[in-house]
Amino acid sequence: MKRNIVIATIAAVALVGAGTATALAVPGDDEAPAQRSSVRVQDDDTNGTDDRGNRDDRHDADDNTEDAAEARAAKVTAAEAIKAALREKSGTAVEAELESEGKNLVWEIDVLSSGNTWHTVHVDPGTGKVLGSHTEQEDADDADEARAALQNSSVSAAEAAEAVAAKGTVTSVELEDEGSGHGWDVDTTGTNGTESEWTVNLTTAKVTADRSSDDSDD
Repeated sequence: MKRNIVIATIAAVALVGAGTATALAVPGDDEAPAQRSSVRVQDDDTNGTDDRGNRDDRHDADDNTEDAAEARAAKVTAAEAIKAALREKSGTAVEAELESEGKNLVWEIDVLSSGNTWHTVHVDPGTGKVLGSHTEQEDADDADEARAALQNSSVSAAEAAEAVAAKGTVTSVELEDEGSGHGWDVDTTGTNGTESEWTVNLTTAKVTADRSSDDSDD
């Protein structure tokens, strides 16, 4: 479930006499964790210098290598990160994603609490320590949709991650709450960097491969 909420605004003040303008950015959901993660992102200093026919293949190979390295660097699993976030903020985890914050990797967990309150919790993928969190009061529709999707669910985000763990390193878990196709969308990265997508049933924890993205890439 992607919450397309605008939580950063920019105010520009034009100074007519001086002929200049100043912009003020208010940090939002992409602000850095309060503490630095212990896991750093591998620097990619490679540049595409091959001819055009080889450049795309080399770029894809570099991306796969980087993805595999990041997945290996995350010693704390998605399920463990979700549980750590829920110890910090009570509620229901609806999304977890392994992301880079600057040059550091973090687990970012979205937790739906009471009312329209959402907590975003950052967890260190190397130690499992909570690095920081922030809270947003958002549109009631987002909370209502998530709760409706989970109303008869017996499978949590952490359990969905555990169900898919044998398929590869889980790098994201997300609640699909649109239409009638409710379930957990789970992404994995293989040892060679190959990414796969899976759907976990909300009541049975049955895992099926998600082929929709393959069809759209053709």
